[in-house]
Amino acid sequence: MQLLSRQMPALMFTILFSAWTLAANEPQDGRAILERVEETQRAVSDAAFNRVQLSSCQFGVQDNQITCAERPRVKALESVSINTGEQQLDTKMISIVREPAAERGIGMLSYTYDSPETDNETWLYLSALGQVKRIASGNSDDNSEPASIFGSEFTTEDQDTGKLDEYEIRVLREDNVNGREVWVIESVPNAERARKTRYARTVHYVDKARFVVLRSDMYDRQGREIKRLMASRIEQVNGNWTARSLTMMNLIANRLSNMAILEIHNDLDIPEAFLTPRTLTDVAFREAELNKLREQVD
Repeated sequence: MQLLSRQMPALMFTILFSAWTLAANEPQDGRAILERVEETQRAVSDAAFNRVQLSSCQFGVQDNQITCAERPRVKALESVSINTGEQQLDTKMISIVREPAAERGIGMLSYTYDSPETDNETWLYLSALGQVKRIASGNSDDNSEPASIFGSEFTTEDQDTGKLDEYEIRVLREDNVNGREVWVIESVPNAERARKTRYARTVHYVDKARFVVLRSDMYDRQGREIKRLMASRIEQVNGNWTARSLTMMNLIANRLSNMAILEIHNDLDIPEAFLTPRTLTDVAFREAELNKLREQVD
C-alpha cells in the first residue's frame, strides 16, 4: 500500500500529461479562431487612412498561371476607417475614387456591425448623378445581387465582418498553403443568415501562426464553388499581420479583381463626423478633412 501511494502522484501526472498532450493536438475551436482573425483585422483598420489600387479584368489560364485576358481596369482609392461601438467591435469605413478622373468623387460608405441583430448599412454616391443610394442589407433573395464595390468582383457582402453567431463554424482539418500551416474552417449560415447571403457555405484557410485568412472558397446552394478569395503580401502593421493584396475570383464569370493596399496608416486622428453620408456629397467638407489626413501621413 505504501508503494502504491508513492506511485500515485507519478501515475496521475502521466494521465494528466497525456490528456494535455491530446488536447494540445486537437484542432482549436473554429469560432475562437475566426474571432481572433477579426480582432487582428479590426486592430489594423482602426483610425486608418489607406491608399488602394483596385484593378479588374477577365481572366484565363496560361501555362498553369492565372492571368488577365484583357487590359485591367484600374482605379485609385483613398479609404478611411474607424472602429466604433461600446467594445469597438463595429467599423465605419468610407472609400473615395481618386482616379480615373471620369470617376473621381464616386464614394461608398459602409457601417458593419458585429451584432447579428443589426443589419450592416451601405451608401453609394455616384458623382455624375449627384445622388446617394442607400443599399439595404439583409434582403437578399434569388433575384437580387449584393452591390459591387466600384464595379469590381468584391461585393458589399464580401466585406461583411462579425455576426459569427449567424454561422455554424467547425474546423475541418489542418493543411498547408504555400508552405504555411493552416486550419481549414467551414462556416455554414444558419436559417436566418441564409436569407441574406448567396453563399451556402464558405471554407477559410487560416494561417495558424499569423491568424490571417490566406484563402476563402465560397459555394452556392448547388454546391458549386462560385468565388475564391486569395490573400498575399502578408505583412505586419503595428504588430498585427494583415494582407496587403487581396484577389477575388468570380469563377462563374471568369473575372477577377485585385485590391492592393499601397499604403496603410493607422492610429490617426479621425473624427467620427467624417464617416457620415455628408462626406459623400459635400465635396468641400470631404476634401478639407482628407487634406488633414494627408498632412498626417505625407
